[in-house]
Amino acid sequence: MIKNYFKTAWRNIWKSKVFSAINIFGLAVGMAACIVITLFVYYEKSFDNLHTKNIYRLNEVQKFEGMGASQKVALSMFPMGQTLKADFPEVKNFTRIRWQQKFPLNYGLKRVYMPQVFFVDSVFLKMFDFKLLRGDRETALLKPRSVLLTEDAAKRMFGDQDPMGKTITNYGQDTITYSVTGILANVPKNSQLQFDCLFSFSSIYKPWMFTNWGGNWLNTYLELAPGTNIAALEKKFPAYLEKYRGKGGSKSYELFLLSLKDVHANSADIGLDYINYQKFDKHITNLFTVIGIIVLVIACINFINLSTARSSERAKEVGVRKSIGAGRVQLAMQFLGETVLLSLIALIFACILVSLAIPFVNSLSQRDISLPLHDNKMLIGVVFISTILVGVISGIYPALFLSSFQPVKVLKGAFASVGGNKVPLRNILVVGQFTSAVILMIATVLVIKQLKFMQQKDPGFNRDQIVNVPLGLIPQNKYDLFKQELLSNSMIQGVTASQDILGSHLDQTGISFKLGDSPLRQLTSTLLVVDNNYLDLYKIKLSMGKNFSTDTSAVWKQYIINEALAKELLKDHKGKNMESLLGQRFGFDSLGVITGIAKDFNFNSLHYKIETLFLVNGKGFNQMSVKINGGRAKDAVAFIQSTWQKEFPGVPFEYQFLDDHFKEVYSVDNQVSTVVSILAGLIIIISCLGLFGLASYSAEKRVKEIGVRKVLGASVQNTVMLLSGHFVKLVLIANVIAWPIAFYAMSRWLQDFAYRIDISWWVFGTAGFTSLLIAFATVSFQAVKAAVANPVKSLRSE
Repeated sequence: MIKNYFKTAWRNIWKSKVFSAINIFGLAVGMAACIVITLFVYYEKSFDNLHTKNIYRLNEVQKFEGMGASQKVALSMFPMGQTLKADFPEVKNFTRIRWQQKFPLNYGLKRVYMPQVFFVDSVFLKMFDFKLLRGDRETALLKPRSVLLTEDAAKRMFGDQDPMGKTITNYGQDTITYSVTGILANVPKNSQLQFDCLFSFSSIYKPWMFTNWGGNWLNTYLELAPGTNIAALEKKFPAYLEKYRGKGGSKSYELFLLSLKDVHANSADIGLDYINYQKFDKHITNLFTVIGIIVLVIACINFINLSTARSSERAKEVGVRKSIGAGRVQLAMQFLGETVLLSLIALIFACILVSLAIPFVNSLSQRDISLPLHDNKMLIGVVFISTILVGVISGIYPALFLSSFQPVKVLKGAFASVGGNKVPLRNILVVGQFTSAVILMIATVLVIKQLKFMQQKDPGFNRDQIVNVPLGLIPQNKYDLFKQELLSNSMIQGVTASQDILGSHLDQTGISFKLGDSPLRQLTSTLLVVDNNYLDLYKIKLSMGKNFSTDTSAVWKQYIINEALAKELLKDHKGKNMESLLGQRFGFDSLGVITGIAKDFNFNSLHYKIETLFLVNGKGFNQMSVKINGGRAKDAVAFIQSTWQKEFPGVPFEYQFLDDHFKEVYSVDNQVSTVVSILAGLIIIISCLGLFGLASYSAEKRVKEIGVRKVLGASVQNTVMLLSGHFVKLVLIANVIAWPIAFYAMSRWLQDFAYRIDISWWVFGTAGFTSLLIAFATVSFQAVKAAVANPVKSLRSE
């Protein structure tokens, strides 16, 4: 019997090639979208699954005077690890991580810049389950000046030599030699902690670190006892802060814990999160999941619509089968078998589409997603079972509908065709399809508009044709000489330097301020250490005052504040204006003076409001900014590189255009925009396939009616409107439903941006017009084909 069902199913699929192709292609596209998103979500959920212990990251909420709003940060203080372990039995162990990027290491005459290294406590490998290939897990990081290298780092440093026991040197403020005590497997890509080397923290211990209850410069991870009540533990933290930071110690800080497995996807609102590799907001992942399901549901809707529309063709088959003894259950199982077969065929094509799409997805997301045809049987099983469920869900209504026909009526010809347009469920499903399509069309336009707005909005400084070069540990006097050598070439229009790059989340620090005879005020603000010509190169405008002096005696004594900080400094001094701040005492332990007030500019991304900021002309820069001649950019970069190699032989040269840095700042937003656009396009394509099939069948069933109308004088335009009008009405209804939903959803999404576009009504009008045009064009193709057909042929068989 099953074999007979299979043969019948295959015969019916082959008999109706157009409808079968539409169903298979629509389902394949929907399945492919769902599979790709499932692979992406599976990859995201797999972050840090390597580790088996109950690990939490310690985070802070900082509420300093002068900051404005409080902020969550991933940083913590050096003494917190050992004191938390001593005070709370729930804390079994702890490790601290201090990270450094582009870390220079020497082996003999060979110098290598390691992209990222960690300084960690000796228990790091007891808490985290990173695979150790060589060395002792218990003692590898126990002694000062020990280092573990990953396989790739060892290869870069030593080539084919055995690295165990060899020494490498870091030349910085202090020259430190480290001994290689172990080799680690390369860190998996789905780990938030990405490193090339692990150095023992005890190598850099200083006495001041153990009592530094104000400096936040590392990450602290705690291993908690199984079953620990996190909320109850967090309630003890205010008293803990009072104990170690004195009375009022919890006024400026709050502490909270975040599970290691939640850090990757659940810390979008946490700043200064420097070592959270490929951090991705779980809400965006959930959004992709929802849209992917919508794509698949719309593909299923197509199947339901087309199956019920073709019911009259199967009516006599049902009547004959019932008259010779077939029961309703048997017939329903036959029709369900057909849909499951269609689904399985669609799965084959979906897998082909997925294999073609994955390289693009990996390029877009910078991830390492693969189609696990052999290595993940569970995921393969889930996809296979889901495919069968899709077939069952898609076919259950058509199966019940078709198997309900009464054989007497059908065989007498009393069965009325349900292939027309007046089937309520089919109309509801078409409206649902186009409602989803219109919502995503509106979302796509608004997302792209918001991204363009952020990328094109004047940030308050010039970032065109600026090349950033990391200086690493190059001495200050070397920078000054290098700067002068670069300026000797006409391709170089300016050179300056700073502690960090604009567009990064800049560090904050405590600062002192004294206005006239008022008491000394302590507050916190964002800091940027700069060269004296920094404002000139970036064209940052002063609202009042003067720029930094070129006199070397003024270094660390002159400060320029932004307008946001000026307002904060004046909030308790009514009647004073910004000009009164010029010349006032401001700075660190040895107070300098405020020489100027800069107009507010967006030194962070446009996700954040402009915070308080002060710039100081100091020393010890990490980044050099070179303004080049845009017409000769390639030659200018080559000149910078050759000069670097001449002045700093053996030191790797790296650079990045500032515009490219800002593209990275908005990379997640661009990924969201691209994915939503693609999924919106898929929904439109699948919806149009459904309309095409319905219009084709409607035209086929009304061919004689069209013939009569043409004989009576109906024009092609009349005929097209006859067949198109019903579907156009459904799309209009879809727009009416979609617009308020889209408006609400996009209003909520835009709240995440401190600077955002207004939602223009023309976007909704454009989406509505586009959806109507697409629907009309899809239906009209079949309508025109029917309208221009010779009526004699259609009426001859009557």
